[in-house]
Amino acid sequence: MVKSVMQNVSDTARWVAEYRAREHARPDALFKDPYAAGLAGERGRIIAEEAKRSFGNGWFFIARTKLIDDLIATCLAEGCTRVVNLAAGFDTRPYRLDLPADLEWIEVDLPPLLQEKEQALAGETPRCRLQRVPADLADADARRDLLSRTLGGPGRTLVVTEGLLLYLEAPQVRELTSQLRSCQADWWITDIVSPTVVKMSAKAGRINNAPVVFGPPEGAAFFEQDGWKVESVSTQLSAAARWKRLSPAMRLLARLPEPDPRRPGRAPWGAVLRLGGHGSAGP
Repeated sequence: MVKSVMQNVSDTARWVAEYRAREHARPDALFKDPYAAGLAGERGRIIAEEAKRSFGNGWFFIARTKLIDDLIATCLAEGCTRVVNLAAGFDTRPYRLDLPADLEWIEVDLPPLLQEKEQALAGETPRCRLQRVPADLADADARRDLLSRTLGGPGRTLVVTEGLLLYLEAPQVRELTSQLRSCQADWWITDIVSPTVVKMSAKAGRINNAPVVFGPPEGAAFFEQDGWKVESVSTQLSAAARWKRLSPAMRLLARLPEPDPRRPGRAPWGAVLRLGGHGSAGP
């Protein structure tokens, strides 16, 4: 088997940062991220080139980033006062988005990754009240304690799990889903894929040391079982088509009818969800 330069799931942070850097460099960029190239580094560029055969130009990462940016703006307009970004990786939204200065933004990830990020962005000023909390989210007890501390208090809280659930087993996702609900988060923005995408990603994921394992057959309905309300479903394929980020072959696929988000079936489907929890005023 060919050995990948990607050593573990944490390296996906460099991979995604490289695609953000490439989008930033476009004259028609959907978003600007002047910090992405430095965070990706040479290793991020190598990973992206290595993954090109299996994952193309990374249109799904670009669409996911833009969709989440827009959903965060919606939550802020609806009264969000706190954002908790679980498995934040090299996300730079506290620096690049137009945010209220008094917004509380909490980033959570593994200690070495947050330390590297802290050093890389040491000379930059976030646009809100930024706090970084080192934690291993795979540790159930540590995660429970973290959520009880960060999601409590006055105000309205948005939880973001961009690119996290894909790498967790279904029981772990179920536990997190229940914990976030019991901690009374107001909104949750996350991305999911169908079982077909999990199968399609299997070989590349094994080579890249970052296998995608979570693709619930019930799609968005997975979260409704724990009392979450599905407030919006935005498919990455249709968004990328709308923003002209697809290859010719993928543009043909985008013309097909979208599957039922609660029964994606055999479709190669992926979407960004906004879920409403405690106190949500969504539709």
